[in-house]
Amino acid sequence: MRTRWCGRVSLGWNGPVPSLRVVTWNLRQLKDDRSAVVDVIRALDADVVAVQEPPRGPWGRSRLRRLAHDAGLTVAVAGGGARTTALLVRPGLPVHGARSMRLAWRPGRTRRGLAFAEVAGIRVISVHLSLAEAERQRHLVRLGHLVRSTTSSGVVLAGDLNEEPGGPTRRALERHLRDVTTAVGPTFPARRPHRRLDAVLVSPGVRVSQARRVQDELTRVASDHLPVVVEVSSP
Repeated sequence: MRTRWCGRVSLGWNGPVPSLRVVTWNLRQLKDDRSAVVDVIRALDADVVAVQEPPRGPWGRSRLRRLAHDAGLTVAVAGGGARTTALLVRPGLPVHGARSMRLAWRPGRTRRGLAFAEVAGIRVISVHLSLAEAERQRHLVRLGHLVRSTTSSGVVLAGDLNEEPGGPTRRALERHLRDVTTAVGPTFPARRPHRRLDAVLVSPGVRVSQARRVQDELTRVASDHLPVVVEVSSP
């Protein structure tokens, strides 16, 4: 049974959260149907949304805050070192250590980073790795340290890996984490998906009761990626 949250008061919470519904979604900077994005997030009843490609530019953070508000969430991490990632959370969830981390980059390529926080005792990391394989390999250095250094009950790494299953970056991640979305199907492009770029990986001991992609009329117009949803609980 999932805990329900209201404002800053957690209803029925007395110790570890029974489960967290985590959504990972590349929003393409809200260049598509924003209202569909809001409707999808609300319908999914998400506790945490790991965002890739949030709106950027001079008004990017305020646009993300308005999106979170309209979807019934708050912004935990955005901007700065998070760069092309962000974390949205349900109001009332215990959130600690919300931070961003810059990743290596070369001039002429997109500056990338990570957004992460301990949400109800689980470290959730939003990632958006490079299109270039060599750069993804460099990203693994900091990402691996972040995974191994956690003192929380577990790790949930969620995001757009820009690499399909079997690639070298995925194989390296799977030495420490388990891909729980192997059966969700392709996630990109949203209208006719044939590539599984979006994934959720968890550390040993984290329990997963469901994992699925969301493919319907709304998600096909909301972004060029389909959202992936997992239900997780700590050991």
